[in-house]
Amino acid sequence: MPKLQALTEEQMRQFETEGYLIVKGVFRPEEVEEIRKTFDEIAQTTVPGYFEPDFQTETDDPLKRYPRVLHPHRFNPLAKQYMLHPGVLAILKELYGEEALAAQSMFYYKPPGSRGQALHQDNFYLKVEPGNCIAAWTAIDRCDEENGCMLLVPKTNHYDIVCPETSDSAESFTSHYVKPPKEEKPIPALMEPGDVLFFNGNLIHGSYRNKSKERFRRAFICHYANASATHIGHWYNPIYRADGTELELESNPDGGPCGIEIPPYH
Repeated sequence: MPKLQALTEEQMRQFETEGYLIVKGVFRPEEVEEIRKTFDEIAQTTVPGYFEPDFQTETDDPLKRYPRVLHPHRFNPLAKQYMLHPGVLAILKELYGEEALAAQSMFYYKPPGSRGQALHQDNFYLKVEPGNCIAAWTAIDRCDEENGCMLLVPKTNHYDIVCPETSDSAESFTSHYVKPPKEEKPIPALMEPGDVLFFNGNLIHGSYRNKSKERFRRAFICHYANASATHIGHWYNPIYRADGTELELESNPDGGPCGIEIPPYH
């Protein structure tokens, strides 16, 4: 029997050329709803070291109440299950040309009025070598320019990883900013629930502020390394095979192009 392909030749070409690819409907509606319900429940709790909301203080910053959840796969079985989603892993296998290893999970609530994230490059933090990380960014809500969808700078997957500048803290909840090249402008990634955006670790990307009055922009985000990688940033070990077993790569503790230790913003 012929091998079933997760992606078309055109999709593979787009990822290689542009550095990103949106695949529609990778997650079924019932899977999206299960993820939403799980993280709505997590939002009512505190998980030290992973999710620490401020339930008390009155503030103009909605991200104090709804910060991102870091590494939920380390404390929530369903998050680990969806980090290892077979449909996502099948697509990653074709993008990499080899098996993918799961390195990280996150969940963003991005409530109305919250700041976005300045343009940056993921492999500055993950430091996957040799090879690169790939993100799988799953929309849990509809994502558009009003509620702070992703911004992608096409073709910057072929640019080197650079040391970032300081971002505008009024618009970005993280402090790093990578200036895009003049010849490429950021474009919005419009997505429906269950769509997955895959992008290369060198691609410059970020997000808008959520300007909506009532709409969240929830997203479940995971990062992966290629199976032939030998090193990764030490914040991300252990990593996971498709069957959920753990392994550790050699640690990359240095600050990359900055030459100093950099805290993990992912």
